[in-house]
Amino acid sequence: MWYELGLLYSRAAGGKNRATMLGFTIICVVGALVLLSGYFFGTAWTGSRPEGAIGAALVPVLAGLGGGAVVFGRERLRTRRRGEALRRSLEERGEDPARPTRDGLWAYYDVQLILLRSEYEFLRLQGFGAAARLFEEAFGFTPEDPFETGPLNISPDGEALHRLRERWDRRLAMRRARGMEVPALGLQEDLDYQVFPREMTVPAELATRSAYLAISCDLLKKRYGRNPGKKLSRMPEGLRRRAERDLGEYAALTRETGRRGPGAR
Repeated sequence: MWYELGLLYSRAAGGKNRATMLGFTIICVVGALVLLSGYFFGTAWTGSRPEGAIGAALVPVLAGLGGGAVVFGRERLRTRRRGEALRRSLEERGEDPARPTRDGLWAYYDVQLILLRSEYEFLRLQGFGAAARLFEEAFGFTPEDPFETGPLNISPDGEALHRLRERWDRRLAMRRARGMEVPALGLQEDLDYQVFPREMTVPAELATRSAYLAISCDLLKKRYGRNPGKKLSRMPEGLRRRAERDLGEYAALTRETGRRGPGAR
C-alpha cells in the first residue's frame, strides 16, 4: 500500500503535466480556428474597436485555461479519492499514512535511499536549509554521514549502504524515544522530492539510478570542470575509479532511456 500511494503521487505529477499540455494544445487549436474564421468569414464579429480584437485574442487563452483546469481538477479529485482509500487502509494496519518513515526505512529500496540522500546533499550545497532539515528529520540524514557525491562512494546492495541504513534507522529511533515525531509528508512534498516509497520495477529503478547519478555527475563537473574526464588521471586512484564509474554508468543509462523512449519512466 505504501508503494501504491507513492505510485498515485507520481501519477498526480503526470496529471499536472497532462493538463498543461492539453491547455497549450487547446490554445494553439482554438487560436488557429480564430485566425481561419477571420480569413474565411471576415472579422466583423470582433467589431471595429480595439476591445473586439483583444476579446478575439482572449478566446483561445480562456479556452485553453478552461480545458486545462477541467483536466487538472478531475485528476486531483481522482487522486484525492484513491489517496483517502489508501490512507484509511494504512491506518487500519497501524501505519501513519503521512509518515512513511515513522517506524524506520524498511519500505525504501536502496536505490531510492541513495537518490534521497543525494538530493539532501544537493539541497545543502545549494543553501536550501529548510528543505534539507526536512530530509534530516524525516530520514535521519546528517551532514556527517559517510556518504559522498561527485563522485558517489556508495552503491546499492552494498555493506556500506547497509551500515548507513542502520545509522539512519538508529537516529529515527532516537527521535521517537525522545517523543519527537518525524514531519508529516504529503502530496506537495512528494511532488517536490518524491519522498514516499516507490516500488522498484525495472523502469523505475533505471530512472532512479539515472536521477542520483545526474546529481553526482553535476557536482563532479562543478568541482573538476565541465569535462572532468581530462582530469581523471590526476585524481587519486580510488577517487578516479569512482568518477569513471559514475560518468560511465550515467552515460549508459542515458542511452538506454533514449532507446526506451520518453514513456519508459
